[in-house]
Amino acid sequence: MLVAPSLDLLGGQSVQASQLLDRLRAEPAVEVSFVAINPRLPGVLRRLQSIKYLRTVVTSALYIARLLARVPQHDVVHVSSAGHTSFLIASTPAILVARLFRKAALLHYHMGDAGIHLRRWRKTAARTIRLADAIVVPSRYLVDEFARHGLRTRLIVNWVEPARFPFRERRPLRPVFLTNRQLLPIFNVGCVLRAFAVIQRHLPDSRLIIAGDGSARRQLERLAGELGLRHATFTGWVTPDRMPDLYSAADVFLNGADVDNAPLSILQAFAAGLPVVTTDVGGIPELVRPGETGMLVGRGEDAEMAACAMRLLDDPDLSTKLIHNARKECSRYTWPVVRDQWLAVYEELSGKTRPLT
Repeated sequence: MLVAPSLDLLGGQSVQASQLLDRLRAEPAVEVSFVAINPRLPGVLRRLQSIKYLRTVVTSALYIARLLARVPQHDVVHVSSAGHTSFLIASTPAILVARLFRKAALLHYHMGDAGIHLRRWRKTAARTIRLADAIVVPSRYLVDEFARHGLRTRLIVNWVEPARFPFRERRPLRPVFLTNRQLLPIFNVGCVLRAFAVIQRHLPDSRLIIAGDGSARRQLERLAGELGLRHATFTGWVTPDRMPDLYSAADVFLNGADVDNAPLSILQAFAAGLPVVTTDVGGIPELVRPGETGMLVGRGEDAEMAACAMRLLDDPDLSTKLIHNARKECSRYTWPVVRDQWLAVYEELSGKTRPLT
């Protein structure tokens, strides 16, 4: 049973879960079902989910009821997890219910701020995580973060479906930029806006597409106004089926995150043929090798990001090299690469081979 956010909560975690669910349904050795951590109430009761605070109570009640009803029917409970409050509300109940019914629990942890989470919630988080029979993370960075707290993990990388993102040759690059991280403080989209302001002073017709939404949206829209940005478009949420068109519309991908792991959006940019300029935080250097598959800048270094982006525009040979190397890099992050790893973990946890302790 895969427990994860549905696509009602758009982000890398829900997209990766949706892709995994589709692939596992095609595997004859696996019977898979899905429980959303954010279930919709039926009919008129759905109005309760529009009321602040009450929304959390009723959604959590329905979620836990579904866990209690469905966990007994499964061998393995695969819990896709973020950190902090989300871990408490969504991941902890799934792990505890799996333990209650003596089912194997697999914690699949995605967030790049794991170290902060484990320190801030040190009295509860690590204890709960140790109840899981296996911990899977998508980056060496997170392997090391968990190890610092005495937690052993397995590395299975995030994966992308390159065929979903039509590759377009971009020579020369147009000054059309894309950022599509959630509009949350940790992803520091403000860094991208400030970098774009520098670029636009040199290239007045430059365009920036800001896809996504979140708690920082109003603040970021005000910042765009203060910076005097032109041709900067906030699109709001973009559904996964529309994302390929968004990548096709742009020529350079920018990521200004302060905290990160191994973002799926970078792999998607690789697949679509957008050269990447990104901060060097978390597990990103495992994906982006500077001067080979992309450009890395320091955290919060908007001037450096602008300089790297303009260098790509000015140097077609460099941008072409990065684009083609990044496209090849995608071959390391596809379903055929991770398929056997996932099936092996499920087989091990299902009781045919018990996990090492």
